[in-house]
Amino acid sequence: MDRATQFVGQSGAFLDAVERASRAAPMRRPVLVIGERGTGKELIAERLHRLSPRWGEPLVTLNCAALPETLIEAELFGHEAGAFTGATRARAGRFEEADKGTLFLDELATLSMGAQERLLRAVEYGEVTRIGASKPMRVDVRIVAATNEDLPRLAEQGRFRADLLDRLSFEVITLPPLRVREGDIAVLAEYFGRRMATELGWEAWPGFSDHAMRALEEHQWPGNVRELRNVIERAVYRWDDWDQPVAHIVFDPFDSPWKPSAPVHAQPPEAAPAAHAPAAAPSARFDEISDLRGAVDAHEKAILEHALGRHRYNQRQTAKALGLTYDQLRHAMKKHGLGEKGAG
Repeated sequence: MDRATQFVGQSGAFLDAVERASRAAPMRRPVLVIGERGTGKELIAERLHRLSPRWGEPLVTLNCAALPETLIEAELFGHEAGAFTGATRARAGRFEEADKGTLFLDELATLSMGAQERLLRAVEYGEVTRIGASKPMRVDVRIVAATNEDLPRLAEQGRFRADLLDRLSFEVITLPPLRVREGDIAVLAEYFGRRMATELGWEAWPGFSDHAMRALEEHQWPGNVRELRNVIERAVYRWDDWDQPVAHIVFDPFDSPWKPSAPVHAQPPEAAPAAHAPAAAPSARFDEISDLRGAVDAHEKAILEHALGRHRYNQRQTAKALGLTYDQLRHAMKKHGLGEKGAG
């Protein structure tokens, strides 16, 4: 596999999923890949293909959510000339293109019931019929499908064909989200950081400061590995001091004091929200505090670390941003052991 499709990680949950894919790869049976967005479902599909006897044949991908319902069947099964308005010439579908190889159906749960019925026949009998054709044709295609939906629940609700689910679920590989992959955030951050530094022509890789790594570890990563890669690459390319550890992480690239705000519409006084009402205190977290002075010091240190990183350790800019004098900032840094550039 090339550099863009490497698996990086060391957690047991992640390695178990990769191992299951490796074992299922030689089989001719369908495989379902389940996982949140950004967990690497496409990489698992490619692994299933590359490690199979079909590795020299086509790997054809179709994102089922990218096409309107009126076109998805024509895209999957092809059509004859004149089969519908705009069909000026015959066209092979993805099943024909993937003959002898693998067809990866991403976002499977978005398929219409009509497309699901035709897909079931293709999986069951190995036959597809172009729209507008009278005779089916034989195809030899291995199906790998992916979704972030709970397909058994959709089947119970009548939103996904239970018989199709039975046919596709010979093996089900469920990918763990990044937040439960113990130890993998640091490994992935190092990998993506080094790769970005190389792309930018840095002579050496300085790594991340301790507080930046703590921030990465504490983030919940709703976008999983894809989100982590964006955050790391953005942090590295914005960092100017290549000799010092990367110390500032921006999780939300849209966060800005100048970002557009939603239009304010007039509301009756009784319906207007209490804009300035104080947020509810996080009492559950406060209940866990047994050392008030230690908790306050830790919070103050975290604020200083973040502000110093954000301002590239320019102490005068940091002091101004925090509403402190230069001497006050120096005193606070000394108190928390942050006197050296990049410390902590």
